[in-house]
Amino acid sequence: MSLTNNIQELDWQKGEGLIPAIVQDSKTGEVLMLAYMNQDALQASLQTGKVTFFSRSRQQLWQKGETSGNVLELVSISADCDGDTLLVLASPAGPTCHKGDKTCFASAPEPGFSWLFELDQIIEERRQHDQAGSYTAKLLSGPVERAAQKVGEEGVEVALAAMGSDPAKLTEEAADLLFHLMTLLRHQNQQLEDVIKVLRQRHKP
Repeated sequence: MSLTNNIQELDWQKGEGLIPAIVQDSKTGEVLMLAYMNQDALQASLQTGKVTFFSRSRQQLWQKGETSGNVLELVSISADCDGDTLLVLASPAGPTCHKGDKTCFASAPEPGFSWLFELDQIIEERRQHDQAGSYTAKLLSGPVERAAQKVGEEGVEVALAAMGSDPAKLTEEAADLLFHLMTLLRHQNQQLEDVIKVLRQRHKP
């Protein structure tokens, strides 16, 4: 939800002109950091597309990554039901934490599904930079027929495993299928996020 026309309606008084902003990775759902915005920081974020905060220690605006290059590309900003907290969805260009970690909450458990997006990035890295002839790189650099064939083979294996009585076998085969499907998508310059968008559109009432 865009806040361009609703900035004044937020509860700026409670925090003496500042509102906490929780930053979440728009793809993985991981919480990346928490900082504060004043009205100018919020306006700058909306106008530039780069997440900008207000530094309480320096008493000035600061754009995340302005010196390191690890900017946060703004995807959306939403306010909570009380209008006193912001949820910022962003696409990080690199590690978010100043210590070099991808999140300032590095010790927190990682959301389960976020690993799929990490795997998707690994597959893309294999596509762009052949890692010593890895299996994934060979699939990505080979004909699409081969990658498509593997998806078909793994699909059959999943169906056969489902007919058996070994839940672990089904899980393993499903993992193989998912990996090969994601590889096929990247082979065709698509990604897991594209599939999720279609599923979301179909789910709309």
